[in-house]
Amino acid sequence: MTDQLDITTDLVRGLIDSQFPEWGHLALRPVERSGHDNRTFRLGGEMTVRLPSHERYASAVDKETAWLPIFQPQLTLPIPAPLAKGRPTEAFPLPWSVNRWIEGDTITHANVGDLNQLAEDLAAFLHELEAIDAAGGVPAGVQNFHRGGDLSVYDSDTRLVIDKLSGMYDARLLAEMWELALAADYASAPVWVHGDVAVGNLLVSGGRLSGVIDFGTMGVGDPSSDLVMAWNFFDAPSRQRFLDCMGLGENTTRRARGWALWKALITYDWNPQGSEAANWGKRVIDVIIEDYKRL
Repeated sequence: MTDQLDITTDLVRGLIDSQFPEWGHLALRPVERSGHDNRTFRLGGEMTVRLPSHERYASAVDKETAWLPIFQPQLTLPIPAPLAKGRPTEAFPLPWSVNRWIEGDTITHANVGDLNQLAEDLAAFLHELEAIDAAGGVPAGVQNFHRGGDLSVYDSDTRLVIDKLSGMYDARLLAEMWELALAADYASAPVWVHGDVAVGNLLVSGGRLSGVIDFGTMGVGDPSSDLVMAWNFFDAPSRQRFLDCMGLGENTTRRARGWALWKALITYDWNPQGSEAANWGKRVIDVIIEDYKRL
């Protein structure tokens, strides 16, 4: 299996009807915004069906089924509650899950009431997550694309893109930020990381952060990869508020900047120019450079 799976409403309907016939009468429809790693469907009014789009994302099902029930009572904000685990079939050869629906809208600049308040709310959530006992947790690595792990695994890709963009950006400046990130070692005990703190996985209600979803890339390790929203979403004042609330020190900020820079660089370079993804990557690169120059 090398390509992403073709996951249709009819396919999911068949999986539900055959494995969970008690829910066969419930309406099923795709959610408005489904992620890259998974396809999500609304089942009735209170459930979602989540299916990995490729085998490389399939391990997330077991992780979420095992750990999210442990996380839930220790977190103030709602997170997905696993209700059932679906079996692989000939039609869909990967495990999949049914979870409780969480109310809220995907976060945008238009539906956030106050960016500084969001910075405080997100920092509070991450502090709660990091405080959960990480003993026995899944170590960061290949299973979660190294979120929480050693940023140097992406050194080659990052430097290749920096070289390719040398006509557009100051390659020495980009390399300087990258090398500072690589040199800022993490020396503390591993903590839980969400692994993909991004706009698609944060929910808002009434202008406030109201839920966090998609823990498929969670693991235990260095929390800096969870801080990329500082450059991906926040403006300068709320970025500083967020980093201050996290209180993790300059080395962690450097690693976090490195994670944000890597993601922005490859997103810009690996997608068609003018596409939404490439435009997002360029915008974040510009924000990172502007922020760094203010130091």
